Order: sequence, then structure tokens, then C-alpha cells
Amino acid sequence: MIEKTIHIDHGSGGLATKKLIEEVFLKRLSNKRLERLEDSAILDISSNQLAFTTDSFVVDPIFFTGGDIGSLSIHGTVNDLAMQGARPIALSLGLILEEGLLIDELERVAQSIKDALSEAKVEVVTADTKVVQRGKADRIFINTSGVGIPYEPRLILSSEKVEEGDVIIVSGSIGDHGATILLERSGFNMDVSIGSDSCPLNGLVETIIKGVGEDFNRLKVFRDPTRGGLATVLNEIAQASNCQMVLFEDEIPIKTEVRGVCEILGLDPLYLANEGKMVVICEESIKEKVLSSMHSHPYGRDAKIIGKVKGVQKEDSPIVTLKTTIGGERIVSILSGQPLPRIC
Repeated sequence: MIEKTIHIDHGSGGLATKKLIEEVFLKRLSNKRLERLEDSAILDISSNQLAFTTDSFVVDPIFFTGGDIGSLSIHGTVNDLAMQGARPIALSLGLILEEGLLIDELERVAQSIKDALSEAKVEVVTADTKVVQRGKADRIFINTSGVGIPYEPRLILSSEKVEEGDVIIVSGSIGDHGATILLERSGFNMDVSIGSDSCPLNGLVETIIKGVGEDFNRLKVFRDPTRGGLATVLNEIAQASNCQMVLFEDEIPIKTEVRGVCEILGLDPLYLANEGKMVVICEESIKEKVLSSMHSHPYGRDAKIIGKVKGVQKEDSPIVTLKTTIGGERIVSILSGQPLPRIC
């Protein structure tokens, strides 16, 4: 493109818009349905069950170690479908661009979207672009929606299925994404090697479901601990199931670099956002099948059992507690406030 930055005419719906779509997006994301440039797409769906989700992404900075707002938008929507046990089949893509955004940056985001779609094995089938005046959108906002079909139509995942004796598994180290964004936003010059964990989890979910075979209904919950982190997700599940949970600090995987960032900045890694991790709650009887399946996949090789579900909630008792390394016990409450805004 001749232009170096986004300008208002790119949102007019005229020639500039047409060139932007063709030269930045169709060049990278083209497929039969998207090429029609219509306002919607027809999907051929053979299943009578459909998962549907939508999400918006406003991360700051838009480029960060391990990803950017483009890949994050695809991973986030794919993962929301995967947490329902669904294989993503089609996504929509909506972009709000700020006047003055560099075309080079937009092309970088578009390429990242392409790469993320390729890894997740899904297509964007309908899209929209709007341009707002300078100072109105902080460079770029992205909205995505997605539809998917269940890997196993008989599988029901719900917090209401959680009961005493179930085990809590996390797919790998927590807090990587939140620590990365915080570090890059703050400008602290810390000599640490850390990057976002942003990745698509649909392949891992498929591996788990196939790995447990006919024991699939012993799976209770899949959740990705994004905003609010592991602590908030487990509190939400505990509240919905009316159960108590106990976590074991020694078993929760946290990278040394993330611990270091949290210690310096006074944060708890249990509350930091993740964009490539999942929590699995299942019956104890299939824990080895689940762990073996997860360990066989690149995004689950560090999976660990980190806690158990206790009995029903008791009045005035904490619903999630942590047994500490030194043998004590502390309450793990739901996130209060927002220590890390614009995280995803």
C-alpha cells in the first residue's frame, strides 16, 4: 500500500477500504467464504449441537514477547470454544482501527492472525473493519466470535458436576501472560527471560477427550484461567458447585521468572492472567488417563494435579484454600479490583 498509516477514509466503505481489505487481510486470510466479502457466511454443519462464543481484545501493548493482539484474539476465541469441549469450525473478525495506526503494524497483526488460524486449523469466514478518529481506540481493538461442534456430543461439562473427591489439574505454569504484559508495560529493566503462554488449546482438549475414551463423562470441567487467573476461576467453579477446594502450593507450577516479577511488584501469581493454560477437574478414577493424555501434547507436557475438591460448602468457611509450602493454610479469595488492566 502507498499509505503508511490508517486514515479516516479507510473506514469509508469506498476504494480505500477495499484496498485495505484486499492488500492487508485477503492477502493473508483468503478462503472461499471470506473472498465473497459479504456481511455473513453460510456454514455447513452436520451436528445438532453448536458451541458459540464472542470476545473482545484490547491488550496494551499490542505487541509483546510471545504474541500480539492478533494471535491473542484467535487463541482466546478458539480456547473459549475448546473449554466447552468443542472443535472450532469458523470465526468472525471485527477490527476497530485508530487513525494514525501504522500500516506496517496492521500487516504484522494480520500475519499473526493468519499464523494463529493455521495452527488452530480454523478459518475466519466473515469480517468487518471500522476506523475511528485519532485518540478514540488506542491503535487497535479486535472482536472475534466463533462457532464449534463438540468433539464428543455426549460429553457435558459443567461446574454443577463437580463433587467431593474430584481432582484439580492445571496444564502448565501459571501467570506467564500476566507477568509478561506487566513487565513490558511497566518498562522495568529486569534481566528475565519470560514470554506470554498464548496458544490454541483445542488440540489439547481433543487429546484429553480421546485419551479418556468411554470415561468421558467422568470429566467435569474445562476452564481457561484468563483474567483473574487461577484463583478467580477456581472460586467461580467452587461457588457454582457449592463445593470447597484445597490447593497444594508445592504442586502449582510457576516459573522462577514469574515468581521473581511477582515478588518485586508485590503480586500473587495465582491472580495473573493466562492465555494458554487450562484447568481440568475430573473424577479421581481417571486422573492418570487425563494426565497421560495431557503429557503427550506439547501444550500439556507440564500438567500437574494441584488440588482436590472437598465436601460441600460450610457457612462462614472459605471455599478455596491453599496449603502452603511451610505447612500453613491460607484463604484464596476471588480477585478484588483489577491490578493489571488491559491484559487481553
